[in-house]
Amino acid sequence: MGKTEAQGTNAVQMATGVVLGGLLALGVELIVLLLGSVAVSNGILKEDAAPQLTAAACVLGCFIGGLLACARWKSRRLLGGLAAGAVCYLLILAVGLLMSDALELGGQALIELAGCLCGGALAGMLGGMRKKKRSAPRKK
Repeated sequence: MGKTEAQGTNAVQMATGVVLGGLLALGVELIVLLLGSVAVSNGILKEDAAPQLTAAACVLGCFIGGLLACARWKSRRLLGGLAAGAVCYLLILAVGLLMSDALELGGQALIELAGCLCGGALAGMLGGMRKKKRSAPRKK
């Protein structure tokens, strides 16, 4: 296998990792938001906590999705985590555009973007920690 073939295979693996990470992040976000809506309807949380719940769901979802993306990247794990967060945010925007007539980018959209990128970056930083191999002691 040549060097260019290895790079092409690595690029495909990285792209699939980012897409799968973004999809996993969106799924985790939806589950967290569903649990939050159950908590609001049961009176555990107040309705005023919706923006904070959304931001927390974005961070948690993109952290988990970013970990999946970072597991498939050999190097530049921070970039992989950020890419997974960006894919998740784009999926959120696409779903929002399908559900409404017009695209409105307000303060809540910026909070979601920041949450997605922070969760992905956190996954990139923590997902890249690997144990260093100890070298065998040298005998004289």
